[in-house]
Amino acid sequence: MFALSGRIEPQAIAELRRLFDLQADYCDIVLDLKDVSLVDRDGMSFLARCEADGVKLENCAPYIREWMEREKD
Repeated sequence: MFALSGRIEPQAIAELRRLFDLQADYCDIVLDLKDVSLVDRDGMSFLARCEADGVKLENCAPYIREWMEREKD
């Protein structure tokens, strides 16, 4: 489980991708977004891609979830 807080910025995305690549199966990864305060377009795309790859997103703010759903359309 990775607990994220504050802003999801490009440096954090790069580091998370590096850490995820060390895992054999993305389905074993959980991102706790309870303390995330701001997500930009890159962060939202990253989270959507993670979820599509099998990463579980916990405590995802409604605005992030809505944004991800709108981007799917």
